[in-house]
Amino acid sequence: MKVRKRILPPGWYPGTARECEKEIKALVDDFTPPPGRWTAGVAPHAGWYFSGRLAARVVRSLAASASPQVVVVFGGHLPAGENPVVYAEDAWDTPFDTLSMDPGLVEDLARATRAVKAPPSFADNTVEVQLPFVKWYFPEAVLLAAHTPASAEAVSFAEAVWDLLETSGRSAAFLGSADLTHYGPDYGFSPRGTGPEAVDWVKKVNDKSVVDKTLAMNVAGVLEDARARHNTCSAGPIVSAMTCAARRGAAKGVLLEYATSHDIRPAESFVGYAAIVF
Repeated sequence: MKVRKRILPPGWYPGTARECEKEIKALVDDFTPPPGRWTAGVAPHAGWYFSGRLAARVVRSLAASASPQVVVVFGGHLPAGENPVVYAEDAWDTPFDTLSMDPGLVEDLARATRAVKAPPSFADNTVEVQLPFVKWYFPEAVLLAAHTPASAEAVSFAEAVWDLLETSGRSAAFLGSADLTHYGPDYGFSPRGTGPEAVDWVKKVNDKSVVDKTLAMNVAGVLEDARARHNTCSAGPIVSAMTCAARRGAAKGVLLEYATSHDIRPAESFVGYAAIVF
Protein backbone atom coordinates (compact mmCIF):
# COMPACT_ATOMS: atom_id res chain seq x y z
CA MET A 1 0.00 0.00 0.00
CA LYS A 2 1.33 3.42 -0.97
CA VAL A 3 1.06 5.87 1.92
CA ARG A 4 1.98 9.55 1.57
CA LYS A 5 4.02 10.52 4.60
CA ARG A 6 3.97 13.73 6.54
CA ILE A 7 6.30 16.36 5.08
CA LEU A 8 5.54 19.42 7.24
CA PRO A 9 7.52 19.68 10.50
CA PRO A 10 5.67 19.75 13.85
CA GLY A 11 5.61 23.55 13.91
CA TRP A 12 2.83 23.45 11.34
CA TYR A 13 0.64 21.16 13.45
CA PRO A 14 1.31 18.86 16.43
CA GLY A 15 3.28 15.69 16.00
CA THR A 16 1.18 13.20 17.98
CA ALA A 17 -2.47 12.18 18.15
CA ARG A 18 -2.72 13.24 21.79
CA GLU A 19 -1.32 16.70 21.06
CA CYS A 20 -3.57 17.12 18.01
CA GLU A 21 -6.66 16.09 19.96
CA LYS A 22 -5.84 18.51 22.78
CA GLU A 23 -5.26 21.39 20.37
CA ILE A 24 -8.34 20.74 18.24
CA LYS A 25 -10.55 20.70 21.33
CA ALA A 26 -9.02 23.99 22.47
CA LEU A 27 -9.47 25.58 19.03
CA VAL A 28 -13.23 24.92 19.02
CA ASP A 29 -13.86 25.12 22.76
CA ASP A 30 -15.99 28.26 22.55
CA PHE A 31 -17.43 27.58 19.08
CA THR A 32 -20.89 26.36 18.09
CA PRO A 33 -21.48 25.85 14.35
CA PRO A 34 -24.14 28.20 13.00
CA PRO A 35 -27.47 26.62 12.07
CA GLY A 36 -27.56 25.36 8.52
CA ARG A 37 -26.61 22.45 6.28
CA TRP A 38 -22.99 23.18 5.41
CA THR A 39 -21.58 21.28 2.48
CA ALA A 40 -18.39 23.20 1.60
CA GLY A 41 -16.00 25.68 3.12
CA VAL A 42 -12.87 27.77 2.75
CA ALA A 43 -10.20 27.42 5.44
CA PRO A 44 -6.75 29.01 5.84
CA HIS A 45 -3.56 26.97 5.78
CA ALA A 46 -0.86 29.03 7.50
CA GLY A 47 -0.30 26.49 10.26
CA TRP A 48 -2.28 25.86 13.41
CA TYR A 49 -0.56 28.50 15.54
CA PHE A 50 -1.69 31.27 13.21
CA SER A 51 -4.82 29.99 11.47
CA GLY A 52 -5.78 26.70 13.10
CA ARG A 53 -8.69 28.22 15.00
CA LEU A 54 -10.36 29.33 11.78
CA ALA A 55 -9.66 26.11 9.89
CA ALA A 56 -10.90 23.91 12.73
CA ARG A 57 -14.16 25.83 12.89
CA VAL A 58 -14.80 25.37 9.20
CA VAL A 59 -14.27 21.61 9.36
CA ARG A 60 -16.26 21.41 12.60
CA SER A 61 -19.18 23.14 10.87
CA LEU A 62 -19.07 20.71 7.95
CA ALA A 63 -19.00 17.76 10.37
CA ALA A 64 -22.03 19.11 12.22
CA SER A 65 -24.07 18.87 9.03
CA ALA A 66 -23.33 15.39 7.71
CA SER A 67 -21.09 12.34 7.75
CA PRO A 68 -19.92 12.23 4.13
CA GLN A 69 -18.30 9.21 2.57
CA VAL A 70 -15.70 11.37 0.82
CA VAL A 71 -13.99 14.57 1.94
CA VAL A 72 -12.50 16.55 -0.94
CA VAL A 73 -9.68 18.95 -0.07
CA PHE A 74 -8.77 21.44 -2.78
CA GLY A 75 -5.25 22.71 -2.20
CA GLY A 76 -3.72 25.80 -3.71
CA HIS A 77 -0.51 27.59 -4.68
CA LEU A 78 -1.10 26.83 -8.37
CA PRO A 79 -1.03 29.83 -10.73
CA ALA A 80 -3.24 30.16 -13.79
CA GLY A 81 -2.01 28.00 -16.66
CA GLU A 82 -0.95 25.08 -14.49
CA ASN A 83 -2.69 21.71 -14.67
CA PRO A 84 -4.58 20.54 -11.59
CA VAL A 85 -2.52 18.21 -9.41
CA VAL A 86 -4.10 15.18 -7.76
CA TYR A 87 -2.72 12.82 -5.12
CA ALA A 88 -2.85 9.16 -6.14
CA GLU A 89 -1.69 7.21 -3.07
CA ASP A 90 -3.78 4.63 -1.20
CA ALA A 91 -3.66 6.63 2.04
CA TRP A 92 -2.14 9.69 3.70
CA ASP A 93 -0.50 9.49 7.10
CA THR A 94 -1.74 11.75 9.93
CA PRO A 95 -1.07 11.78 13.68
CA PHE A 96 -4.50 10.12 14.08
CA ASP A 97 -3.59 7.20 11.78
CA THR A 98 -3.94 7.11 8.02
CA LEU A 99 -6.64 8.71 5.92
CA SER A 100 -7.84 6.26 3.27
CA MET A 101 -7.75 7.40 -0.36
CA ASP A 102 -9.22 5.99 -3.55
CA PRO A 103 -6.72 5.49 -6.41
CA GLY A 104 -9.53 4.30 -8.68
CA LEU A 105 -11.37 7.58 -8.28
CA VAL A 106 -8.13 9.43 -9.01
CA GLU A 107 -7.66 7.43 -12.23
CA ASP A 108 -11.18 8.33 -13.33
CA LEU A 109 -10.53 11.97 -12.50
CA ALA A 110 -7.25 12.00 -14.41
CA ARG A 111 -9.03 10.63 -17.48
CA ALA A 112 -11.82 13.21 -17.23
CA THR A 113 -9.57 16.25 -16.68
CA ARG A 114 -6.09 17.61 -17.37
CA ALA A 115 -4.98 16.70 -13.86
CA VAL A 116 -1.52 15.28 -13.31
CA LYS A 117 -0.55 13.02 -10.44
CA ALA A 118 1.60 14.47 -7.67
CA PRO A 119 4.98 12.73 -7.46
CA PRO A 120 6.10 11.45 -4.04
CA SER A 121 8.45 14.44 -3.75
CA PHE A 122 5.66 17.00 -4.24
CA ALA A 123 5.58 19.15 -1.09
CA ASP A 124 2.94 21.75 -0.22
CA ASN A 125 1.28 22.82 3.01
CA THR A 126 -2.18 23.69 1.69
CA VAL A 127 -3.57 20.14 1.79
CA GLU A 128 -1.48 18.48 4.47
CA VAL A 129 -2.12 21.04 7.22
CA GLN A 130 -5.87 20.35 6.98
CA LEU A 131 -5.68 16.56 7.19
CA PRO A 132 -5.60 16.06 10.98
CA PHE A 133 -8.83 18.08 11.15
CA VAL A 134 -10.33 15.90 8.43
CA LYS A 135 -9.29 12.66 10.15
CA TRP A 136 -10.54 13.85 13.55
CA TYR A 137 -13.95 15.00 12.36
CA PHE A 138 -14.47 12.43 9.56
CA PRO A 139 -12.65 9.31 10.80
CA GLU A 140 -14.37 6.95 8.35
CA ALA A 141 -14.29 9.17 5.25
CA VAL A 142 -12.16 8.66 2.17
CA LEU A 143 -9.91 11.56 1.19
CA LEU A 144 -9.72 13.01 -2.32
CA ALA A 145 -6.98 15.65 -2.40
CA ALA A 146 -5.99 17.88 -5.29
CA HIS A 147 -4.64 21.33 -6.14
CA THR A 148 -6.53 23.61 -8.51
CA PRO A 149 -5.10 26.59 -10.42
CA ALA A 150 -6.18 30.22 -10.23
CA SER A 151 -8.21 30.02 -13.41
CA ALA A 152 -11.53 28.84 -14.79
CA GLU A 153 -10.03 25.34 -14.80
CA ALA A 154 -10.68 25.31 -11.05
CA VAL A 155 -14.38 25.34 -11.98
CA SER A 156 -14.20 22.60 -14.63
CA PHE A 157 -12.08 20.39 -12.38
CA ALA A 158 -14.51 20.79 -9.49
CA GLU A 159 -17.40 20.01 -11.82
CA ALA A 160 -15.65 16.80 -12.84
CA VAL A 161 -15.12 15.86 -9.17
CA TRP A 162 -18.78 16.50 -8.45
CA ASP A 163 -19.95 14.48 -11.47
CA LEU A 164 -17.76 11.48 -10.59
CA LEU A 165 -18.94 11.43 -6.99
CA GLU A 166 -22.57 11.85 -8.01
CA THR A 167 -22.26 9.02 -10.54
CA SER A 168 -20.75 6.75 -7.89
CA GLY A 169 -23.51 7.66 -5.43
CA ARG A 170 -21.10 8.80 -2.73
CA SER A 171 -21.84 11.75 -0.47
CA ALA A 172 -19.13 14.37 -0.04
CA ALA A 173 -17.98 17.49 1.79
CA PHE A 174 -15.67 19.98 0.12
CA LEU A 175 -12.89 22.11 1.60
CA GLY A 176 -10.95 24.82 -0.22
CA SER A 177 -7.61 25.70 1.41
CA ALA A 178 -6.64 29.36 0.95
CA ASP A 179 -4.93 32.23 2.72
CA LEU A 180 -5.65 35.84 1.79
CA THR A 181 -3.41 38.90 1.32
CA HIS A 182 0.29 38.30 1.91
CA TYR A 183 1.42 41.80 2.84
CA GLY A 184 4.79 43.35 3.61
CA PRO A 185 8.44 43.20 2.61
CA ASP A 186 8.67 39.44 3.11
CA TYR A 187 6.13 39.05 0.28
CA GLY A 188 7.17 41.96 -1.95
CA PHE A 189 3.74 43.59 -1.65
CA SER A 190 3.43 46.81 0.35
CA PRO A 191 1.21 49.27 -1.57
CA ARG A 192 0.21 51.07 1.65
CA GLY A 193 3.60 51.13 3.30
CA THR A 194 3.81 49.80 6.85
CA GLY A 195 2.12 50.40 10.17
CA PRO A 196 -1.51 50.64 11.30
CA GLU A 197 -2.73 52.14 8.01
CA ALA A 198 -1.40 49.16 6.07
CA VAL A 199 -3.02 46.66 8.45
CA ASP A 200 -6.31 48.53 8.25
CA TRP A 201 -6.20 48.57 4.44
CA VAL A 202 -5.57 44.83 4.22
CA LYS A 203 -8.42 44.04 6.60
CA LYS A 204 -11.06 46.54 5.48
CA VAL A 205 -10.29 46.91 1.78
CA ASN A 206 -8.11 44.28 0.16
CA ASP A 207 -9.18 41.15 2.01
CA LYS A 208 -12.76 42.40 2.33
CA SER A 209 -12.99 42.57 -1.45
CA VAL A 210 -12.25 38.89 -2.00
CA VAL A 211 -14.21 37.81 1.09
CA ASP A 212 -17.31 39.66 -0.14
CA LYS A 213 -17.01 38.07 -3.58
CA THR A 214 -16.56 34.64 -2.02
CA LEU A 215 -19.65 35.08 0.15
CA ALA A 216 -21.58 36.12 -2.96
CA MET A 217 -20.18 33.03 -4.78
CA ASN A 218 -18.86 35.28 -7.53
CA VAL A 219 -16.40 33.00 -9.33
CA ALA A 220 -15.23 35.52 -11.90
CA GLY A 221 -14.88 38.17 -9.20
CA VAL A 222 -12.66 35.98 -7.02
CA LEU A 223 -10.37 35.10 -9.94
CA GLU A 224 -10.13 38.74 -11.02
CA ASP A 225 -9.48 39.93 -7.46
CA ALA A 226 -6.63 37.47 -7.10
CA ARG A 227 -5.04 38.80 -10.29
CA ALA A 228 -5.63 42.50 -9.68
CA ARG A 229 -5.44 42.84 -5.90
CA HIS A 230 -3.10 39.97 -4.94
CA ASN A 231 -5.46 39.17 -2.08
CA THR A 232 -5.22 35.39 -2.07
CA CYS A 233 -2.44 32.90 -2.73
CA SER A 234 -4.99 30.24 -3.72
CA ALA A 235 -7.93 31.46 -5.76
CA GLY A 236 -8.37 28.01 -7.29
CA PRO A 237 -9.44 26.22 -4.09
CA ILE A 238 -11.88 29.01 -3.22
CA VAL A 239 -13.49 28.73 -6.66
CA SER A 240 -13.51 24.91 -6.58
CA ALA A 241 -15.20 24.80 -3.17
CA MET A 242 -17.87 27.32 -4.16
CA THR A 243 -18.47 25.46 -7.44
CA CYS A 244 -19.28 22.27 -5.56
CA ALA A 245 -21.42 24.22 -3.09
CA ALA A 246 -23.37 25.71 -5.99
CA ARG A 247 -24.01 22.23 -7.38
CA ARG A 248 -25.47 21.30 -4.00
CA GLY A 249 -27.77 24.32 -4.22
CA ALA A 250 -25.96 26.91 -2.10
CA ALA A 251 -26.59 30.54 -3.03
CA LYS A 252 -24.24 32.33 -0.64
CA GLY A 253 -21.57 31.81 1.96
CA VAL A 254 -21.34 32.68 5.64
CA LEU A 255 -18.24 34.21 7.22
CA LEU A 256 -17.44 32.41 10.46
CA GLU A 257 -14.39 34.47 11.31
CA TYR A 258 -11.72 36.73 9.84
CA ALA A 259 -8.25 37.32 11.28
CA THR A 260 -4.65 38.05 10.33
CA SER A 261 -1.30 36.80 11.54
CA HIS A 262 -0.71 40.39 12.68
CA ASP A 263 -3.41 39.86 15.34
CA ILE A 264 -1.34 37.03 16.79
CA ARG A 265 2.20 38.24 16.14
CA PRO A 266 2.43 41.90 15.02
CA ALA A 267 4.94 42.39 12.21
CA GLU A 268 5.48 44.41 9.06
CA SER A 269 4.78 41.27 7.04
CA PHE A 270 1.53 39.45 7.73
CA VAL A 271 -1.20 37.31 6.13
CA GLY A 272 -5.00 37.43 6.15
CA TYR A 273 -7.30 34.49 6.89
CA ALA A 274 -11.01 33.83 6.45
CA ALA A 275 -13.21 30.95 7.64
CA ILE A 276 -16.20 30.59 5.30
CA VAL A 277 -18.89 27.95 4.91
CA PHE A 278 -21.46 27.40 2.16
